[in-house]
This record gives sequence, C-alpha cells and structure tokens, in this order.
Amino acid sequence: MHVLLQQFLSRYGFIKPVNWEEIQFDETSFSGDFLDEFQATIQEGTSASHSRDTPPAGDPDGHESQTESQAFISALKEFQRVSGLLVTGVFDEATKEAMNKPRCGVPDMEVDLNTPAAPESSSDSETSPLLTDLVSKRRRKRESGFMAFSKEVLRWRLIGEGYSSQLTVEEQRYIFRLAFRMWSEVSPLEFVEDTRSPLEDVDIKLGFGTGRHLGCNQRFDGTGQEFAHAWFLGDIHFDDDEHFTGPNAGSGISLLKVAVHEIGHVLGLPHIYRPGSIMQPSYLPHEAAFEMDWMDRKEIQHLYGGCRGRFNTVFDWIRRERTSYGEVVLRFNTYFVRDGWYWLYENRNNRTRYGDPVALQAGWQGVPGDGVDAHVHVWSRRRDAVYFFKGTQFWRYDTENDRVFRQDPDGHIYPRLISEGFPGVPGPIDTAFYDRRDSHIYFFKGNQVYAFDVEANSLARGSPKNIRNVFPPVVSRDHPDGNVDAAYFSYTHNAIFLLKGTRFWQVAGSRDRRRRPFLPRNGLLPHREVDQHWFDICNVHPTTLRLTR
Repeated sequence: MHVLLQQFLSRYGFIKPVNWEEIQFDETSFSGDFLDEFQATIQEGTSASHSRDTPPAGDPDGHESQTESQAFISALKEFQRVSGLLVTGVFDEATKEAMNKPRCGVPDMEVDLNTPAAPESSSDSETSPLLTDLVSKRRRKRESGFMAFSKEVLRWRLIGEGYSSQLTVEEQRYIFRLAFRMWSEVSPLEFVEDTRSPLEDVDIKLGFGTGRHLGCNQRFDGTGQEFAHAWFLGDIHFDDDEHFTGPNAGSGISLLKVAVHEIGHVLGLPHIYRPGSIMQPSYLPHEAAFEMDWMDRKEIQHLYGGCRGRFNTVFDWIRRERTSYGEVVLRFNTYFVRDGWYWLYENRNNRTRYGDPVALQAGWQGVPGDGVDAHVHVWSRRRDAVYFFKGTQFWRYDTENDRVFRQDPDGHIYPRLISEGFPGVPGPIDTAFYDRRDSHIYFFKGNQVYAFDVEANSLARGSPKNIRNVFPPVVSRDHPDGNVDAAYFSYTHNAIFLLKGTRFWQVAGSRDRRRRPFLPRNGLLPHREVDQHWFDICNVHPTTLRLTR
C-alpha cells in the first residue's frame, strides 16, 4: 500500500475518525494530481494479498500487516461508497479521479463530538491557545450529536492579517456577507460583521493564507487540492494560492460557494454525501449560481430549530397574465409580510423564494415602507380592487401600472381614512380578508369582527360580533381570542387561516364539514405552529437586508 494513498485516507478520517480540532500539522502535502505518480504500482488484489506463510519483513507473525491491509481496504471501500462509486476496494481510475477533485480540508469522518475531548497535546503548535478557550465557551451539544452555537446572533470578521491577494477587501467582505446571509435565510441565525470589538469577542474569524498560515496547525497544499478548511464553531481559512473569484466572474473558483460550505462546518454541519448538497466534500462544480437545497435547510434547522415569528399580514396576490398563445390566465403568488419586508412563498416547493426577504416597496410601489396591517383583494364579477391598510388609512393599488393610485377611476384620492371608505369600520384594524363566499370583507379589531358588505357598502346586519361568535372554536380553549395578526384565504389550500404569534388556526371549510358534520360553520380547527406548515420564512440581520446576488 503506497504511503500517499494511506495518508489521504487517514487525513480525511476514513482509516480512523479524525478529531479535527485536535489534529496536528502533517508535513505531507497533497498537491495537484498527487495520485498519478503511483497509479502504475497499484494492482488489483484480495484482502490477503500476501501468503500466510511468508509474512513481510519486520512482521514475523504477519498479524499487523493483515490488520493494516483490512483497515486500508475497508477505508477505500468507505471512500468509494460515500463518493457514489462502485464499491470494489480497488484503487481504480474512478477512485483516483474522485480523490483528485478539489475539496474541503475538513475530514469526512470525524470523532463523535459528544465524546470527552482528548488530552491536550504536548507537541508544539502555532494554533492560538485562545481558540480552544473561546470555542469551549460558545458551543453546546445538540441532540444530533454535533456542536452548535448557543446564541442566534453571531459576529464575524475578516481579519486584517488574512486578506486575499486576489480580490479587493471590499469584494471579500461583500462575498462573505452574502455567504452568511444564505445561511440566515434558512435558519433562525443572524450574522453581523463586527470590525471593532476585541478579536476574542468575535464568534467567527475568516482569513486567507498560504502554506503555514495564520497560526494554524494545518498547512495548505498550494493550487488544486484543498481550497479551505474550518473548525466547528471557530475559524475559516482559505488557501490564497487558489484562484478565487466573485459571484459573477464566470470563471475561477467561486469564493461564495466555498465560503457557504465552510460556514456550514463552523455552524456544526459535517460533510453530507448527497448530490446537490452544499456540504459535499468536493466543491465541484464551481458555479456561482447555486442554492441551498431542502435537506441542507433541514440539517441546519435540526441544529438550530425553525424560523419563528409573527407576521403583519399574509395574502395571495392574484394577477392576469397572457400566455404565449395569447390566452389570458389568472395566476397567484403567496406573500408573507413582516415589518416592511416580504417573502414570496413557493407553494409548489414548500419554501420561500431564494434571496428573500425583499423590501415591501420594491414589490408594491407606494405602500407604506414600514409595513402594512392588511391586504384585501375584492374580487367578484362586478368588482376587482386591491387595497392595502395601515393604521387608520388605506390605499387602493393600481395593478395595471404596478403602483398605488393617487386617484382611482372613481375619483377617490389616496390614502383615505378607513372609516371613510368603509363606513362603520373604525381604524386602525388588526387585519382583514375578503370572503368570496358572501362578498364580505371581514375586519378584525381586538376581539371584534366587522363584516362589511361590499355590494351594499355598509356593515352587515349584526356587526360587529365577538370573534368567537363568527369563528367558534372546535376545541373550547383553543382559540386566538382576538388581536389576530393575519387573516388569510389560501388558494393553494382553498382554506382560510387566522395567524397569531407563532400559531395558526385553519377555518373548517365545506369539505371538512361534509366529512365531520358536527363541526360548526367557520369553526377554528386546533392550532398548529406556523413554521411547521410554511417553511423557512426567516429573518436576516438588518445589515444584510439589501444585499443582492
């Protein structure tokens, strides 16, 4: 067995799991197609390639060599398995190609982080003793067996002595802001660039270097093999011998993609052997346009939980579009709004659009910049009008010109008072929605519901009513009892939902009542958690809200 092949399998934990936080610098450097040099010396064999009667020199009984051979073949098979190759235990051309792929320097197989830490090595190392101390204070064990930060707002810094020689400092910082934001978009974590605090107060430190670098106990190998490495809940180092480029360069190695991968390690994720995962050991391909797939999202949320929070309003935006055949069709998209920002929810994919949230005014020109209380689309055979409500006022939206009306076709000037446009409804309101079943707008205010008859332009008889009378609970104590955040009719689910805090209640529809005749009209089914029904509606830190890819 050639020493370089054994060193490769050992370095990445296939022969024996590696404690990446304790591993010391190995003088052997893997560079370029390092396995080419001994390809001719490797021949197909069995697990017992030497005779039992002729043990190798230095091993009179043969036991150590047999054990070592078995360990090597098992390690090679494991590498082939996780790489999606035919598992043969033979170093063939496909295995050589897989080993030569550019990759992350973090071992593929690591020790269980729930086991006691190994005693500190007495060997000299240039790694700062401060790192071990800082990491131990900031990490915690999760049920998954991996480590995770014990807080949700994390500070990071590109350290001054670790700038890249290939990109400007501003380009580097911008790319790292994007990389951190991508993780923030799918988890409850928020990331803040901190350039002023003492270095020991910064959670994640990033830097570039070559060879022996930044006081690290690992060495970069030059161009072509290891691009970067990271420590769980610690630092990220990038090999400045590599040709890193920005997101739109069209060539070179995407620093954004490598950074997203390494940040995943810092946050507690191991390598994931699944096509499409950002956490694959190999960075190939180097495309800048990539997305966090469903399982990557679920892995990080397994460590840190889902994204929770209340919303100002939720609505389906209906519009007319003309197909390539000239036909007019109706389409809709779902939007969640919070504090002046919105997420487009892709119901078919059961997730938010990549790159959200976006400023509300970027999607709807002229609406209040700090958010809205309600969106109402009055849609019937006689009327088609869209309204936004905020405080005591409301605006009508011009869908043809994609902006609020200054003056609508009826001559009304906007904004208008709610009490003026909808007599009997006092502003401000909590939320509202239009019910096509009876052509009424239902306005929610405290524990009262105002049913407004659009055709009669007046309150319906008997309004307002207590919310429990209009939307009675199916389970007596399971009810929002007023101050609802959002009332939403979903065209995807053909159902009405009331949202309050992190919970929602679905209104029993006609189909539910046919299956269960005992359900009351508009009865509220038992509550569920919003983040268990609509996924990945995550805040990002205000400093990264306006970043674009």
